[in-house]
Order: sequence, then C-alpha cells, then structure tokens
Amino acid sequence: MIEGKRSAAQAALGEVRDGQILGIGTGSTVAIFIEMLAERVKKDGLRVMCVPTSYQSAHLAIERGLKLTTLEEYSTLDLAVDGADEVDRNLNLIKGGGAALTREKIVDSAAKRFVVIADESKLVERLGSRSPVPIEVIPMSWKRVANMVKVLGGEARLRDGGDRKDGPLVTDNGNFILDVKFGEIDDPRALEFELKRIPGVVEVGLFVNMANAAYIGSERGVKLIERKS
Repeated sequence: MIEGKRSAAQAALGEVRDGQILGIGTGSTVAIFIEMLAERVKKDGLRVMCVPTSYQSAHLAIERGLKLTTLEEYSTLDLAVDGADEVDRNLNLIKGGGAALTREKIVDSAAKRFVVIADESKLVERLGSRSPVPIEVIPMSWKRVANMVKVLGGEARLRDGGDRKDGPLVTDNGNFILDVKFGEIDDPRALEFELKRIPGVVEVGLFVNMANAAYIGSERGVKLIERKS
C-alpha cells in the first residue's frame, strides 16, 4: 500500500511547474507528496506557493520549508493535489477521512486542474461500497442531521476523537463529523444535493465532477485516469 501511495505522489509531482500556486490536500498520501515536493524545491530551486487544506498539512509544509499563501491572495490556483477515500472510474470521490472535507472542497474547486493521488485500494466501481460519506455539521445540529439522513437511507455515526472518552472529533472549522453509511450510491450528485439541503450540514464528502485526473498507484506502477470530456 505504501508503495502505491509513493508511486501516485511521485506521478503527480510531475505536474508541478515553476511559479505555480498549489492547493495541497490532507491525508497520508498527500503527506508523502508534500515531502517529495519539498525535496524538489530544495534540489531544483522550484518556486511554488501552497494553499493547505488543514492545519496538519500546513504544519508539515512549513516544517519542510514550503512557502504558504491563502485564497485571499490567490483566489484561483494552478493545480490542486489531494487524496481520496474512494475514487470511481468517472472520477467521483468520497473524501473527508481526514476531517478536512470542507476546506478541501473549497481549495480543490478553486484550482484550474485538480488531481487525485491514491493507492489502488481506493478505486471502486461505485462510491459507498467501502467507505461511509463524511458530513461536516454544525455541532448543535448533529443529532437532528443524523435522524434526517435516515430518511435518505443512511446510517450515521458521530466521529469521535480517537477514543469515545475524548468526545466528538472537532474539525479545523470547529464543527463535528458524521460518518454515514449508504452502501453503494447510485447517483452521487443527487445524494449530495439532498444532503446539503438539510439544515445544519456544512459540507458533504461527495466530490462529484470535480477531479480532472487521478493517479492510482500500486506495486506494479501508476494508472492514470483522466476525466472524459
């Protein structure tokens, strides 16, 4: 699995050009990409600036000597590189395993080109076949939202901070995360629309028709999936 992540990150690094403003996602595969990007910056003198999607990614980027910027300074990005919990063959995604889905969707949607990096275990025929759909919610609304997603066929669980005694996980935005199992999802766009209509929902971890390409890594190499125009 680690080799697949490294292969995918290395392939995406080939898309980075001097002078670009980059969106940097969150998660273990992106952490590898940040390490590789920092090495290339030091080795080749590459000049890039990064907009991170979480404090976690920001801290790692700073530690590795990368320069950060914001969407306030650059509202349009050249390239966004991010991971995924699931990727289907139409490049629809489930994201949010790292609890950064709202910032990820903002940053990824701001990029001229958005590429996904993942190992082959994340490639699925239909979204929802393995992973729940993360939903970021206003804290006071979580129980109400959990009840309402049942109407849509979902089974919601409030994500804890790693130990149930620690209480709910709190996102960088100060919100909670519901992980909702729907099983295989027939129409991700329609489900995203219905979930976002529920009062208290901040963002939904369904990324539909957003990614331009995905680098899927394995021990055998990297498979590139491009969005069909």
